[in-house]
Amino acid sequence: MTTANPLVELQGATIQQDGRPILREVNLKVDQGEFTYLIGKTGSGKSSLLKTLYAALPLDVGNGRVAGFDLKKLNRKTIPRLRRKMGIVFQDFNLLEDRNVAENLTFALRASGWKDPAGIQSRMMEVLEKVDLKQKTLSMPHQLSGGEQQRVAIARALLNDPVLIIADEPTGNLDPETSDDILMRLRRLAKEQGSAVLFATHDYRILEHFPGRIIRCIDGKLIEEQEITL
Repeated sequence: MTTANPLVELQGATIQQDGRPILREVNLKVDQGEFTYLIGKTGSGKSSLLKTLYAALPLDVGNGRVAGFDLKKLNRKTIPRLRRKMGIVFQDFNLLEDRNVAENLTFALRASGWKDPAGIQSRMMEVLEKVDLKQKTLSMPHQLSGGEQQRVAIARALLNDPVLIIADEPTGNLDPETSDDILMRLRRLAKEQGSAVLFATHDYRILEHFPGRIIRCIDGKLIEEQEITL
């Protein structure tokens, strides 16, 4: 059931990349705690939509609000505040290769305003415990498996207790067994924290094993699965 104040809401939005419309007339609502799959072929607009939600791409046409922020009124001061309410997980992990696991998370905490060393240490170990990596604090990214690197990326995404987790093809570089593990962890952690999740994927096998709400990018439109006629 849709709430009166959804966490994510787009109305009549046009999603653009380099000034070129990718998706038109986008209407989307995501409620707190809701797990939603965003599916579609490569190039269908999934990543562009997610980038618009975390303000990497501007919203020029239509209206949108995310976590209480009006996407059309964002500026240099408010964009960081919006992103502190989010956790973002990418396909290629985006870890700092010259820093170990602890240093990667410490860097992310300091970048989001944490200053107290004891608080930073405590929070870092707390999120690493959630992804079963407390024993890997001194490991460099290249010493970790792909699945472990993605678990570090998830831990990083959880650092500031996000209300929204955006996962952009987070299992795209992983084998099926590891992909399932990452998805199960993300679903469990999001449920524990009450976070909403937008999980972009083109791996339809995942949908068969882990059902959920499905929204599809197709032919320049965003369509709820039940609206699709095959």
